[in-house]
Amino acid sequence: METCEDPMPLDQIFMALGDPTRLAIVTRLLEGEATVAQLCAPFGLRQPTISRHLRVLEDAGLIVSGREATRRPRRLRPEAIAAISDWVEPFRKTWDGRFDLLEALADTDPESRKAGP
Repeated sequence: METCEDPMPLDQIFMALGDPTRLAIVTRLLEGEATVAQLCAPFGLRQPTISRHLRVLEDAGLIVSGREATRRPRRLRPEAIAAISDWVEPFRKTWDGRFDLLEALADTDPESRKAGP
């Protein structure tokens, strides 16, 4: 959970996710950690290009890199995903409530709506 002292940089997170390649990388990392080489193949991009995308994702706090001998696998930071979810949740609740209201209105008897108040 985010604290007031260490808020997740939502502006950077959304900017980073605004690029289709970076969004696809994050989606791929949902499956599990991956190295730069593993990320290059499905995107058809060269290592320096993927590395630049990974740097943006790291700077935004979305991913972290580990170290396993000579490998540096990247993985998602759950805190960043939680920050996005926390930010979206009030919007979801508002729209769920509006859709419930619309559904209830659609389910009412059309004749009773014609009569009015």
